[in-house]
Amino acid sequence: MALKPPILITIVTGFLGSGKTTMILSLIPQMKDTRFAVLKNEFGDVAVDSQLASASAISGVREMLNGCICCNQVGQLSDALSALDTTASPDRILIETSGSAFPATLALEINRLASLTGRYALDGVVSVIDVENWKGYDDTSYTAKIQARYTDLIVYNKWEGVSERAFDVVKDRVADLEVPVGTERSDRGWVDARVVFGVDAKGVRRWEKEMEVEGREGEDGHRHDHQSEIEVLSVTVKGATNRAGVDVVRLQQLLEQSPKDEVYRIKALLFTSQSPRSSDGQETEVDGEAASQNSVQRYVLNWAFGRWKYTRLNEQETSDEDSSILRMTIMTARGESNMWKKRIESKELIRAEDGHSTVEIKKVT
Repeated sequence: MALKPPILITIVTGFLGSGKTTMILSLIPQMKDTRFAVLKNEFGDVAVDSQLASASAISGVREMLNGCICCNQVGQLSDALSALDTTASPDRILIETSGSAFPATLALEINRLASLTGRYALDGVVSVIDVENWKGYDDTSYTAKIQARYTDLIVYNKWEGVSERAFDVVKDRVADLEVPVGTERSDRGWVDARVVFGVDAKGVRRWEKEMEVEGREGEDGHRHDHQSEIEVLSVTVKGATNRAGVDVVRLQQLLEQSPKDEVYRIKALLFTSQSPRSSDGQETEVDGEAASQNSVQRYVLNWAFGRWKYTRLNEQETSDEDSSILRMTIMTARGESNMWKKRIESKELIRAEDGHSTVEIKKVT
């Protein structure tokens, strides 16, 4: 019996809100004869992006929540990959890291598992850079610069809204890292799959040498302390009845008032009978039809750097047994989470439509 070919693995990294999920979802339709699985890692306990991925033509989705895949969860990587191999039989696995993951550590672990099992092969590491906002957080985030340095391909995303001069500044800052890798501009999140796949993980050998020379191999090498760069709030809202919904008009105040230098990312799964509007003013639709009035529907909310989008989920995608009407993860800059916790509580920015709800906000990291 012939041995199955190894599963090709691509790591997609990038700072919070850079557009990793959007790029991943753009790749799947381009390779109709390829079975894809997605391994999604995120801080917090809300699998928002996995809900979106499940709605696409993907053979399997698995989440690794409440931790970082490159450090405290790296030991669980083998089990997660094995589960996807067994349940989804993919040709390729896309690993979307948390917004503060260190890609080199993860790449080296995949190579170790590949040598140990023969079931995997690292195809490459792709780093997505948010051009519109990267100049701000590359000054304060060591992780953002590390993600741009330890990669095989850099994808410039969200460049359409900046001037050529501002774009040149970002490219100059990346060039200062002296990284010999290719670059590609996305087309509003879309990237040609032929560019992303087949880069052959050329950078791994260089990273191994650099980490050994600089004395940063193994656990000692993970000193960038990325988890101290962000703080995470977990928000859960329960209504007085099982048909309650979230007051999205009130919630919009939170979305509009969150400055991007204090709040990096907001993700949520929620129910509401109101018609939520994305930051571009468009009412959320599914299959070309707006949500019916007075009917409680389920939505995904994605907020990043002052812009947000609601995506309505179909009935077959609402199988979650959780009785909560909202589950949200808020990722803030260091030292900001306590202030935002108090602000949300004091102003009641998150509550049920009828005003009768229980709100729990806890700090995760």
